[in-house]
Amino acid sequence: MLALGKLLELTLAGREPAEKTQLTVDGVRMRWLGEGALEVRPPDARDNGLDLLLSAGIHGNETAPIELLDGLLHDIARGDLKPRARILFLFGNPEAIRRGERYLEQDVNRLFNGRHELSSGPEALRACELERLAATFFSVPDRTRLHYDLHTAIRGSKIEQFALYPFKEGREHSSHELARLEAAGMEAVLLQSKPSITFSAYTYEQLGAEAFTLELGKARPFGHNEQVNLAPLETRLKQIIQGNEPDLGEPRRLKQFRVAREVIKHSDAFRLHLPTDVENFSELPQGYLLAEDLAECRWIVEEEGARIIFPNPKVKNGLRAGILIVPA
Repeated sequence: MLALGKLLELTLAGREPAEKTQLTVDGVRMRWLGEGALEVRPPDARDNGLDLLLSAGIHGNETAPIELLDGLLHDIARGDLKPRARILFLFGNPEAIRRGERYLEQDVNRLFNGRHELSSGPEALRACELERLAATFFSVPDRTRLHYDLHTAIRGSKIEQFALYPFKEGREHSSHELARLEAAGMEAVLLQSKPSITFSAYTYEQLGAEAFTLELGKARPFGHNEQVNLAPLETRLKQIIQGNEPDLGEPRRLKQFRVAREVIKHSDAFRLHLPTDVENFSELPQGYLLAEDLAECRWIVEEEGARIIFPNPKVKNGLRAGILIVPA
């Protein structure tokens, strides 16, 4: 297997490869772009016009999707997987991956769409670098652009695998992409209704890609992901890479939700009135006092069929401590 196929091994060791460019026996070009970043380019005769960005490890302890991308790269380097798409593989936060921690100082996935310019430190620099790599990759005109940013969650979930679909004013969500998500094993999708500061929001809003954050189960250490079923996603990614996807109809079973409200933590006095082990997509009754903060700021559930996702009272002041969602 070509050495560049071992991008994860290089990243974990903090090493640069001796050769920055290598060719597989089928003429697929692999090019190292920097730490945790590798471009794969098929021969021109096989290129089908798709630019596919696959990112994982934006949070360093979310190992199942990192292992998935590592396996895809191994298959390409051995010649077992024959791409027809250009692909950019990104491991988002290398130092956090090496330490097995979610992040070092700041959550990288809250530093996109210009937020890194308001901050400092290694993760702000890394967010800027990821934006640059993505923008360069998606700069070729007249090509289809697709980005999957792969994650696992801090906590369990009533719906284990789901997607977040970013928002941009005047742009419609794609039923074709929703059907593709369902075929990849996603059980639900959250259709966002305002701009965001995540990586997938950046590539969707600024670079014109179809882009998604995929939540794939619960975060576990390397080598302990047997309970995370990535088989449907792996199969679909291989089909996308090889350009042999089966025809997609309309999504039939994919549950769709929309954001009702975001719960923002304003101060250290913030209190979230939920059990510490509450699962994503837990239902909340109308009238429930969800959270409180200074100046008699209170979040009371008014919406019918409301559920909570990403509850986290430990975020920094000014950031989102949870999302109230309802069926779309």
